[in-house]
Amino acid sequence: MMTKLQILTYYKQLVQDRIDVFQDMISGLTDDAQNDAKGSAGDKHETALSMMHLEQEKLNHKLREVLDQKNILDRIDDSVIHQKVTLGSLVQTNGMLLFISTALPKITIDNKTVFALSPQSPLGSQLMGNSIGFSAEVNGKQYKIESLE
Repeated sequence: MMTKLQILTYYKQLVQDRIDVFQDMISGLTDDAQNDAKGSAGDKHETALSMMHLEQEKLNHKLREVLDQKNILDRIDDSVIHQKVTLGSLVQTNGMLLFISTALPKITIDNKTVFALSPQSPLGSQLMGNSIGFSAEVNGKQYKIESLE
């Protein structure tokens, strides 16, 4: 039986792996820029440097997004059983298992697919604050809360 702790641990690892990748890419670019600065001059060098700078800004932006996701996951206490949908709730609807946290890729644990939703998403925002038996319609599809933890 899959637990909320397993889901949270999996997502924390996924986010940490992404953080590591972005940090490696950023430090790789910084090294390239330093090496490049030693060996060249002129317009070509300036263009390469500004391209590297743009790439670094993009990576820094993505890194900030992933760090925000980590902060959200770090605030979730997996031992709490929720009576109403809130951050950290594991919600079973008709046919879907939803983890209310932050928008992350779906995962499969013990042959069950879990969708990580942010509370601000169209479905997340309708489910927030509601309990078992509540139904919501998003994009023409009905979602009914069958269980909650």
